[in-house]
Amino acid sequence: MSKYVLLFSGQGAQKVGMAKDWFENSATARKMVAAADAALGFSLSDVMFDGPEEELTKTSFCQPALYLHGLIALALLKERIPQFEAVAAAGLSLGEFTAHAAAGTFSFEDGLRLVARRGEFMQQACEATQGAMAALIGGEEEQVRALATACDVDVANLNAPGQIVLSGSTAGIDAVVEKAKDFGIRRAIKLNVAGAYHSRLMQSAKDKLAAELSATTIVTPSIPVVANFTAAVVTDPAEIRSSLTEQVTGSVRWVESIRLLREMGHTNFLELGPGKVLAGLVAKIDKDAVVHSIEDLASLEAAAEALS
Repeated sequence: MSKYVLLFSGQGAQKVGMAKDWFENSATARKMVAAADAALGFSLSDVMFDGPEEELTKTSFCQPALYLHGLIALALLKERIPQFEAVAAAGLSLGEFTAHAAAGTFSFEDGLRLVARRGEFMQQACEATQGAMAALIGGEEEQVRALATACDVDVANLNAPGQIVLSGSTAGIDAVVEKAKDFGIRRAIKLNVAGAYHSRLMQSAKDKLAAELSATTIVTPSIPVVANFTAAVVTDPAEIRSSLTEQVTGSVRWVESIRLLREMGHTNFLELGPGKVLAGLVAKIDKDAVVHSIEDLASLEAAAEALS
């Protein structure tokens, strides 16, 4: 069997109905959903399965929803392929927490509580500030960084070559959209998000999350986990706490993270999350990489067949 790296989705991948067919067809999925609802003290599954979309899109719901979805996908894959063993893990922003849970860094319930709190803290930060984000298409990193400096905003996501996201004050992001072409960037698209994620405007969320992480039991992961903030493998519990904290206001270095995994000799990836966002990004970073995406019952069965 080939060796696979686990990749977990970030905020924005969520969609109404996520994990519903697993819940209807699997006792394991039902058990995990019940455990999540009990740990959170509210019915996350109702929002996941039935929406409405505006509710699921809220940071405080979509973050635990994506975490739960990713871990159910992994559990169901392991049921179908008992000998399956991942060789490394990574996740886009929120997905980094799911990657750590998959690697045993913290328990399922502890991770779920962390992402739920992270979502709440980020939502509070959005409400307390006036922030926005913009995707820059077709620009070199150097040009985008120069534009960010000129408009006094931050580099949020380095998602793929020619695809970088900036984040900051609404006025700053409006200036980014207006001036992008002057900096040689083909397109700047203002994103439909609640605030300025991965920017200095998330400082209050970062401070609150640091306190939560310091009170959470964290151990060395069983497989290498690549941190977004450092684009390096993190193993020490103190280092893990630091990287997960810094990530809230820092850049998601996804391009470097995937390239590191390729340098480690990994060519096969499993995307665990709704949609095929990560598969698209990985293809742009490395056209030779193989990615199987698992988001529902049909794609789970297809992946299980391909991996067996």
